[in-house]
Amino acid sequence: MVSTFPLNSTVNLQNVRLEIRALQPQLVEWRRQIHQKPELGFQEKITAEFISQKLQSWGIAHQIEIAQTGIVAIIKGEKSGTGKVLAIRADMDALPIQELNEVSYCSQHDGIMHACGHDGHTAIALGTACYLNNHRQDFSGTVKIIFQPAEEGPGGAKPMIAAGVLNNPDVDAIIGLHLWNNLPLGTVGVRDGALMAAVELFHCTIFGKGGHGAIPHQTVDSLVVAAQIVNALQTIVSRNVNPLDAAVVTVGEFHAGTAVNVIADTAKMGGTVRYFNPHLAGFFKERIQQIIEGICQSHGASYELDYNHLYPPVINDSAITALVRSVAEEVVETPIGVLSECQTMGGEDMSFFLQKVPGCYFFLGSANPDKKLDYPHHHPRFDFDETALSMGIEIFVRCLEKFFD
Repeated sequence: MVSTFPLNSTVNLQNVRLEIRALQPQLVEWRRQIHQKPELGFQEKITAEFISQKLQSWGIAHQIEIAQTGIVAIIKGEKSGTGKVLAIRADMDALPIQELNEVSYCSQHDGIMHACGHDGHTAIALGTACYLNNHRQDFSGTVKIIFQPAEEGPGGAKPMIAAGVLNNPDVDAIIGLHLWNNLPLGTVGVRDGALMAAVELFHCTIFGKGGHGAIPHQTVDSLVVAAQIVNALQTIVSRNVNPLDAAVVTVGEFHAGTAVNVIADTAKMGGTVRYFNPHLAGFFKERIQQIIEGICQSHGASYELDYNHLYPPVINDSAITALVRSVAEEVVETPIGVLSECQTMGGEDMSFFLQKVPGCYFFLGSANPDKKLDYPHHHPRFDFDETALSMGIEIFVRCLEKFFD
């Protein structure tokens, strides 16, 4: 549960313009409709069709089936002035989790759930498109709204970029938000530089020589070898990484053995690596392989290592971050307000967009303990306070107004 911050059940929305507040019932309806029909990465056909129908009904030009299910909407301002292009990114996919919430809008797809807020991200992006379309005369420049598939894996940002979503016209900057149950409703987390960590995954199989548990000298115990590797991997962060650089090596899977009196022929393990410093890219793979190889050699075992660099760290641009922070300070007025110390070792493929163009990814507080809406992300009872939806639109709209002016 998230209850470390003071919070009132109601949040003052006086800084959210009336027209956006009037959208709130529709935002809730859209979000709940999406929530009931969750889809895994690159399978978001129902969600994409829902988005496309809304955009089409509003007369907003958009492309569909980008990187399989992605959508890009383009809204051109009619006010004279800048020719800049600002992109807004929202992810659409859900997670392979069985929902345990007892609500009217509970997931109707067995074993799949919007347990990370992407349904809210999509609703906020749709609401932003709706508002901007009705106010083309009030802004100059062009807004690209990117509805991205597969953030939870295997990653939809990279193929969308390869498909050219940042070009034609070329994007000058990009912003995005994550509804964040680690922060209470009425707060915003905005941080310059590294916000979220790089994500790397590994799986390793140790090959020994099985045998009788009472005659170990005839065997090469793969379980013992693997156990030593697990312990040794913990020395990478404690002894090979600068103490000022935060990093994590976690072994989350370990499988070996079939009986209490049998020495395992093979042992399998898997884990994840997280870090903020981009200069550490490539280091962990090399060091992990060195440790595994050395321990296996000393025991007469062999191994296979599969190492995957999933996402780089999310690195925010200082100028765009300053813009977002200034807007957030205008919109939220609570005892906490805007926080800059909001890093997390969680990962996000928004990082690929930020490698290509300057931008800012930020957290929008969405937890409300008073309403029991503060379960953590990826929990089967995850849900959030939907008041945050209109707040997200207000922040997006003010960001583009400031960016174009």
